[in-house]
Amino acid sequence: MAENPNAAPILFDRALLRARQSRALRAGPATFLLDRVAEDMQERLRAVLREFKNAADIGTSGDQVRNALAGRVDQLARVDLPDLESEPLALQPESIELAVSALALQFVNDLPGVLAQIRRALKPDGLLLAAMTGGDTLTELRQSFAAAEAELEGGVSPRVAPFADLRDVGALLQRAGFALPVTDVDRIVVRYDSAFALMADLRRMGATNVLVERRRTPTRRATLSRMAQIYAERFADADGRLRATFDVIWLSGWAPHASQPQPLKPGSAKASLAEAVKKLSSE
Repeated sequence: MAENPNAAPILFDRALLRARQSRALRAGPATFLLDRVAEDMQERLRAVLREFKNAADIGTSGDQVRNALAGRVDQLARVDLPDLESEPLALQPESIELAVSALALQFVNDLPGVLAQIRRALKPDGLLLAAMTGGDTLTELRQSFAAAEAELEGGVSPRVAPFADLRDVGALLQRAGFALPVTDVDRIVVRYDSAFALMADLRRMGATNVLVERRRTPTRRATLSRMAQIYAERFADADGRLRATFDVIWLSGWAPHASQPQPLKPGSAKASLAEAVKKLSSE
């Protein structure tokens, strides 16, 4: 069977992601980032002056979001992101009033397709509120690994997933048909005693390398050691602790509804900009 030339590229091994998230839960997960996002989501929804009856939590690992939204929605269903991108989300058209997702969409191969499915599942004037890592997340680790591999191995292998840019996410919301799209970034800087302590937390988040094109052989001990040394040289604070950046991109948008503010049609303005400038210059 011929491949679909319009299909989204497969960047992430989602079956491996699910296995690593399950391992993290068994070992005792590191949830500080998800805890922060769930708390922020609760605060952001408090600013929305309406009630939500039917809601769906899409792809979030753990119960943090469910607990944070207890009492805010009447029904909150958990909807998994499928391992195979050809499988649709388990959501019926116009079946929910609110869709939320916390730290899951960054591992989706076909983000435009998933956003479009969420948009179709929302009732008119329904809301999507989601958070995903993006931007400069783990830039320190990426730079340190790249420098160490270039120095010792003569090349760089893909180790940290590519992250979406804020402007790209906003454009995807518009492309999926959301009205009043809004995106912003919450930069969280966590400090560690060493690069290895950071990597241990990433394992406990189930967020280690799940790229399809990841390196399949174990990293050389010398490369790991050099990476940690470079990290400490470049990204240490005065007290010797190391910085790790997590950029959380927040995205929200509404299913279109007649009650929402509508942009003016081209040429419908009652006064021209030229006339306004002329009037100001004459005063």
